[in-house]
Parts: sequence; structure tokens; C-alpha cells
Amino acid sequence: MFGTTNTGLHTKADAMAPETLDVRETDGEPFGGIVDSLDALETGETLELVNSFEPVPLYAVLEQRGFSYDTEQVDEDEWHVRITHD
Repeated sequence: MFGTTNTGLHTKADAMAPETLDVRETDGEPFGGIVDSLDALETGETLELVNSFEPVPLYAVLEQRGFSYDTEQVDEDEWHVRITHD
């Protein structure tokens, strides 16, 4: 029987995997938490934001702060925005 062994080693792909921030269940306004997560991103790193609506007002803020983004609607009330620090 073949299996896999966790060696504890991390690959480059692991390092490049985006952090995910799901704000669908956030009490109150999620903007502060989003900004905190963006501030923690290093150049080239990506944050995947999960939201219940398309966060159109966030786009101008992202552009002003030097982030690029790609948005995908994955369900009627689920949007994923991949935000990269350029």
C-alpha cells in the first residue's frame, strides 16, 4: 500500500499560496480587518478575500495603494477577490 509522508518541508508553491480572509461572517464593517491584512502583505504576496457581495468600493482603495486584483463570482452570494501587492 502506498501512502504519503509529511516531511515537514515546505515547497515554493506552499509559500506562494494566498492567505484567505473570509469576511462573510464578520460582525460590523469588515474594512478595518481587510486593511490590516493588506498592510501585512509583502510585495508579490496575494490575499484572497471572500465576501458575500462584490466589494466595488474597495477597488479604488486597492488601486490607490498599489494593489492589483481579480474578482470572481463563485455563487449567488459568494465573491472571491485575489489581491496582489505589486
